[in-house]
Amino acid sequence: MRWLVGWSSTAARALGAETAGATGYDGETLRPVGSHLLWGDPDPLWAVGDWRPDEVRVVHADAENRIAVLGICGASDEELRRGLFTARGGALRHLTAWPGSYTAVVQAGRRITVCGDLAGARPVFHAPWEGGTAYATAALPLADLTEANLDFGHLAALLAAPEVPAALRDTTPYEGVRRVAPGHALVLRAGARDIVGYEPVASLAVAAPPADPDRAVDAVRDALVEAVRVRLAAPRHVPGLDPGPVPGMGPAERRAARGMPVPGIGADLSGGPASGTLALLAAGLPGRPGTLLGHGTGAGERLLAVTFNDLAVGGREAELERAGALAANPRLHHVVVTGAEDTLPYADLDGPLTDEPGPSLVTAARHRARLAAGSADHFTGHGARQVLDAHPARLADLLLDRQRRHLVRPVAALTRADGSVLVPARVYGAARRLSRTPYRTGLEALAERLMRRRFDEPKGAVGASLAALTWARPGPAARWLTGEALAEVSVLLQTGADRAAGGPGQRPGEFRARTVLARHAADLRVLEQAAEVRSQRLHAPFLDNQVVRACRDLPEALRVKPGARAAVLRTVLEGAGVTELPPGWGTPSHASSAAAARTGLRLAADSLVDLFDTPLLADAGLVEARVVRKAVREAAAGEPLPLDGLADLVSLELWLGRLLARRGTCWTGTPARARAVPAGIAPQRGALRAGARPS
Repeated sequence: MRWLVGWSSTAARALGAETAGATGYDGETLRPVGSHLLWGDPDPLWAVGDWRPDEVRVVHADAENRIAVLGICGASDEELRRGLFTARGGALRHLTAWPGSYTAVVQAGRRITVCGDLAGARPVFHAPWEGGTAYATAALPLADLTEANLDFGHLAALLAAPEVPAALRDTTPYEGVRRVAPGHALVLRAGARDIVGYEPVASLAVAAPPADPDRAVDAVRDALVEAVRVRLAAPRHVPGLDPGPVPGMGPAERRAARGMPVPGIGADLSGGPASGTLALLAAGLPGRPGTLLGHGTGAGERLLAVTFNDLAVGGREAELERAGALAANPRLHHVVVTGAEDTLPYADLDGPLTDEPGPSLVTAARHRARLAAGSADHFTGHGARQVLDAHPARLADLLLDRQRRHLVRPVAALTRADGSVLVPARVYGAARRLSRTPYRTGLEALAERLMRRRFDEPKGAVGASLAALTWARPGPAARWLTGEALAEVSVLLQTGADRAAGGPGQRPGEFRARTVLARHAADLRVLEQAAEVRSQRLHAPFLDNQVVRACRDLPEALRVKPGARAAVLRTVLEGAGVTELPPGWGTPSHASSAAAARTGLRLAADSLVDLFDTPLLADAGLVEARVVRKAVREAAAGEPLPLDGLADLVSLELWLGRLLARRGTCWTGTPARARAVPAGIAPQRGALRAGARPS
């Protein structure tokens, strides 16, 4: 893990150039383990972890005004200096408008500003400490610092309504540690904190002016090309030296076995449009996008394209064929990683402790097998679907904007998929109801559903679209929660409904799309930590601020067309000079991932039943063990249960076990007991009540 941490205290102390930090136990200085001090007292800031030298930049205007940028940022030092002066006047949005993926921290006197990103892939957390406020880009260090216990209310909401901000609020799994919402910044003034939004809020009273589709797609192309270019312009890094040969293994096999990536730049090449677009852009841009001379292939210009071929589950033959056709590009060096039953979901549940829980914990080993054959800098297409595709609730946005004619094509596509002549009336009726439903009513309806345990939803593509045409819906794991846990989440939703009389300030489709994006970005962050390969950096350009902004400006009429994502990315490639794409490029395919999850669950059913023999989730009052064991057996037998809900339960149980088995702490100057959840989980009734109080 890599993170930054600091605090803002109420009283100024003498500035320390060599040391910084509060006085801990026995007079020892309190500071993060393995940290590098960026600036000292009275409001110190540290970078922790294996940051590369070019990923940490600090620009000073004078002794009391400076800016730190951590991550990949395309701004020059002069641009950072100008941004610092502008931020002193209170303007923050420009700090998030440089290409790349980074966290910016500005110190202007005793005022500290920490900017989060738009997607939520680089979050900011804060907690009260010593009369002031501590902040970090990871929640666990703050939980260690404050010896925080688990927030059972947050864990219940994470299972019952993971895409409903009114249920999750700004909480984290650790009691007292808060999250800054995407699109917001944390501002600290001598210990006092404030959360401010830096994105303009569109009016709901007047429809937005019609956007030109061609200009909007051009903006997406420019943002995406610049996001790739800024990563290609960064210095290349060579992982640690290969310690020597192993009998029967070649260089690539040795690197993979030892968890060492290939030097240079690479990309996923699954055959889908997102990864293919990034691979072709990175390989085609001027410069030296591939491996370093003298390493790998020795070509010096070829980009390593990695394709995962699951031999245990079929159904991806067409995608693999398209990946092979794309890899015929002479600028690509194609590597196919094969996976058997040992790379299926649930096959290998051992892994490191992540900052937060996430459903990707059950597939981390599967991703690690692919990434181990990747490069030191590896592009992934994560986030493309969430920023480019139209959430079904956007049909209600079209009705609000009086653009009914644009419903014809998506409804016609659903009709063809279902084959029923009743589909248009059903979809139009659901979209019309949502467009006329206040946000508060939507939250109250969800609270009622949870209280009455109504989780049945229509099946098929049409059913999924109809279920998504609502302000809020239960999570897939909600059906297995205890009545007490559901009641606590229902109370949170009722409280949120009372506070949200004016609504979220967005149309229902736009609001739902942003919550889905935040959920995906948070899980991608968990995946990066769980499947981390030493000396490797994963790059997800679709989640960069400027790319997210450009995608949000796409007109609704363009976005809701069937195949819109593939069409936009095809236009992006054409604008970058790539015109020849294999037949069927952009065809969606989700069946193989669902089949892999079901097969992995079936093969791992016995170990999962053992995992829930005496689960920590039951000790926390969230589930009953026998209910979950029964669900695992039924799903393994082929019952049509929501597999993503079981993934949520398994991943949270795994995360709790790793957290409680952890030793040590993120800080020096504290005894071994000074860490998160010092007392563990005590089996008790009413465990949720303390953690579920509205904040």
